Parts: sequence; C-alpha cells; structure tokens
Amino acid sequence: MTCRELIRNGRFLATLLSISFLFAGCNQQKGNESSDATGSKSAEKNDVAFVTNGIASFWVIAQKGAEKAGEDLDVNVEVRMPPKGVTDQKRMVQELLAQGIDGIAISPIDPDNQNDLLQEIADNSILVTQDSDAPESPRQCYIGMDNYKAGRMCGELVKEALPDGGEIMLFVGRLGQANAKLRRQGVIDELMDRSHDNTRYDEPGKVIKNEKYTILDTRLDDFDFPQAKANAQDAIANNPDLKGMVGLFAYNPPLCLEAIRDAGKLNEIKVISFDEDETSLQGIVDGTVEGTVVQNPYQYGYESVRVLNALANGDKSVIPENKIIHIPARKITKDNVKEFWAELKSLIGDTDQTKNGKSELEKTETKTSTEKQKDAKADE
Repeated sequence: MTCRELIRNGRFLATLLSISFLFAGCNQQKGNESSDATGSKSAEKNDVAFVTNGIASFWVIAQKGAEKAGEDLDVNVEVRMPPKGVTDQKRMVQELLAQGIDGIAISPIDPDNQNDLLQEIADNSILVTQDSDAPESPRQCYIGMDNYKAGRMCGELVKEALPDGGEIMLFVGRLGQANAKLRRQGVIDELMDRSHDNTRYDEPGKVIKNEKYTILDTRLDDFDFPQAKANAQDAIANNPDLKGMVGLFAYNPPLCLEAIRDAGKLNEIKVISFDEDETSLQGIVDGTVEGTVVQNPYQYGYESVRVLNALANGDKSVIPENKIIHIPARKITKDNVKEFWAELKSLIGDTDQTKNGKSELEKTETKTSTEKQKDAKADE
C-alpha cells in the first residue's frame, strides 16, 4: 500500500470515528431527556417524602392526604411505612436522602436515640416532624395534635364509660415515641385528677390509683399485632375485675375488642379508643366501644406536603413563630360517629376506608414474634 493510500484510509477512519462519537452524544442526550420524562428528579417539581412510624390503617388515611396535596400542588410525593421499627425507618430515610429528596416529614420512632438520623435529614434536606415530635431536633416545625391534651380527652371518655371507677389497663405500641408517652400521661393525669403538666411522667410497671380508678399497667407490643392481642388476652385472664381497656394506637382497640369478644365479656369490659380504625368506629355504632379520640391523619399528610413544598421553594412564611402547626383532636362518640365516618370516607374518596391498610396489617400479622426478632437480628 502506497503512502497516498495510507493517508486516504486514515482520513476515512477518522471521519467514521467522528460520526460514531456524534451519534453516541445524541443517544446519551436522548436518554437523559427520556429519564427526565419518566420520573427521575425533575427541575420543575419538588420531591418530598412522608415517612411513618409503622404500618396501620391510620397511615393509609395520611397517605391519601399526602397524595392529594401532591396532586393539588404539583409535587412528587413518596410515602414510606417501615414495618420493622427504628432500623427500617433509618434505612428508608437514607435511601430517600441518596435519591436527593427535597424534604422529609417523619414521625420519629425513638427521637431521643435518633438524633444522628434527624440531623442527617436536616443537613441534606428539609426536616419536618409529623404525628410525633422531636423538639430537640433541628426540625423546621411539628405538624400534629397536642398529644397530652388528646390523652386527657381520652381520660374523659374513660370517666364517661366508668363513672363509678374501676380497674383499667392501657395498651400501646411503644413508649419511646413522644406521642405515645404524652397521650398515655394525659390519660393517667385525667383519671388521677391531676393538674395539667405535660412534663410529668409515670414509669410503666407500677400500679397508679386513687379512690376511684386503678391503672394496673401499660402493655407494650412494638407494633407486633399478634403480641398486641396476646397482651389483651393476658390482661383479661389475669385481672378478673378489669373494667376498662384503653388502646392508644389505632390497632390496639380492635384487638382488645377481639380479645374481649373471645372471652365472652362484651358487657363487662369497656373499650376506649384512639384514632379512626373502622373496627373502632363500628364498635361505637354497635355500642361495644365507648368512644375514640381521633386525630386528623389526612390533614397530617396534606399539611406535611404543603409545608415541605413551600420550604423547598424558599417560602418560610408557612412556619409559625412557635414552629408548631397544631391540628386539633376530636372526641367521637355514638352522637357524632356516623357524621364523622361519612366525612372521613368523603375525604379519602373510598367507600372501603381501610382496604389497603387492612391488607398491609394482615401481611404483618402473619409474622410471629419469633420471626420478627429474627428479622431484627438480621438487620443488625
């Protein structure tokens, strides 16, 4: 091959390479445009997350509110429900941060021991607490009810159910959460006719009593539904004079009701509820549940997305001076339960209020306590 031929062939190869690079660049640009169109982080929409403290019908309603706010405000919303406590919640949060999420509204499971996680959110995104507060954290604000005041409202329902007094047992998932601790204390202080003081705390495991009411204990289940029912069954079996069972998390009252029904004591033991699980509402209609103190989980979800979106856009006017957006609790009894239930169904746009929540609960309930312990050890 002559020198002239070599030069000519070299020029031809260079041209081919240039064309190849040009097509590669076009394909890459096209791929990036496609990625944007199919839901990767958009420059136009904010991406926010609503992180719960577990799985319950309560959170299904909150999810509806968060998603509606996403539609109304043109925001991408992710809802995460950790089934296995602190470890799972941390993993989900760190996944969201790795995605570059603009803001997270979280219900801290154990705020006293989650300082590092909450600080990590604040350092890399926008932190808002909802449902349960962490006032010592760098959160922008808290969205939810006054849990101590709501606890006292629940105590008022106990007094209405048992005007002559009697033995009471309290049931809740865990006491590491600020909301659980405060509402439990509110119930205790109301029954003991104490002054209002949300800094007071009675350690569990001790009998608390006055002339009328005896609070035998507080049973914890750590969101383990079979354990929650077992706690209720044990309380009935070992306390023949038990007059009232107070469930402080949404799933507790229905499980207490099941245990009472199984024991044949529907007319002997009163159930006092928290939240708006449909079994509790039906119990109020039927007369097997005295009443319930409801939050507004739909509004928790909606307000969380609204506030996070505004903050992501640089609008700090949505934060009150005290950094608390209180959404009032309500007492629901036989007098107003049908009206409330209709209102709730209208809000979530579903005639079967907890269809999705029930399926999630049923999945979780298939795990025994032993299996959950194995999961926890595996996570460690």
